[in-house]
Amino acid sequence: MSAKIYYDDDADLTLLNGKEIVFLGFGNQGAAQAQNLRDSGIPNDKIIIANREDSYAEDAKAKGFTVEHDFGKAAEIADVLFLLIPDQVQPRVFNEQIAPKLKATATIVIASGYNVFYKLLNFTPKQDVVMVAPRMIGSSVRSLYQKGKGFPCFVSVEQDGTGSGLAIALALSRVIGATKAGAIASSAREETAMDLFAEQALWPNIIMLFREAFSVLKEAGCSDEALCYEMWMSKEPAEIFERAAEDGFIQQLKHHSTVSQFGQLSGALALDGSAARAHFKEILYNQVLNGKFCREFSKIEDDLEKEGAANPLNELYRKSEESELGQAEKRVRARLAGLL
Repeated sequence: MSAKIYYDDDADLTLLNGKEIVFLGFGNQGAAQAQNLRDSGIPNDKIIIANREDSYAEDAKAKGFTVEHDFGKAAEIADVLFLLIPDQVQPRVFNEQIAPKLKATATIVIASGYNVFYKLLNFTPKQDVVMVAPRMIGSSVRSLYQKGKGFPCFVSVEQDGTGSGLAIALALSRVIGATKAGAIASSAREETAMDLFAEQALWPNIIMLFREAFSVLKEAGCSDEALCYEMWMSKEPAEIFERAAEDGFIQQLKHHSTVSQFGQLSGALALDGSAARAHFKEILYNQVLNGKFCREFSKIEDDLEKEGAANPLNELYRKSEESELGQAEKRVRARLAGLL
């Protein structure tokens, strides 16, 4: 199934004339997108940064933006609100401080589908809720814009309160620089499903494969130093994925030796993926799409602010670093500290 892709000519920038645009949060994405907006012709006095008093607010001021520390005041004037604070704090901040003050016909822009898909944010019926979600880190969103290039971005309308949701979403996509490369039609459901699936199914399996491969090779007599460099510290895996992005997931193999190409292709085709597929489906349907993970995560969110062992994330790191791979890497990095 192919998705619709929107380009510069699909966007009407006049829809943004005179609109007050508020960025809630000035982290990597907020800083990049706000600067791109300004460089695309949105008047600087129409861009407000809503941020608590911290280094990010100081950075916004240094870059010439007006900063409002009172989120309620910022919400009152917003015609467009970019919601760019972390997912886990969005419901509390938005529902308590932003939503009661927002205009009835304001446009709320999300960059992650999580809180909208799981219905954790409170919107009024006439508001537009759109997703403009760059698929790159903020520094790349900015640098590619400055080079006159675009970047991949997902765009969707989650609630079309005014009937102009898509048109506004496309205009915003263009002024941040996304439609130059093409903004891909998506949805909060799709973005959330793919994002959480990668985090809970794909990457955990990759971590496990590296962990177990390390142990098998160590049992066979390979040294810690050789293993760490061969498996990841040489940055070869990063180069492989970069080649995959440029040349194609399979075609990048042509940059490898003939022995490597034959081994990887024949080995992958010989593997039975049925067990992995069943495992992946279990996670996708019974953990992500049904909301189970969201419900479980919400129970421990407050604990993530705690120190030491009371923080469940700290415990996950501790247990993971106790693995043979984790311990070996510590020794190697300590020994080669001056060379890394």
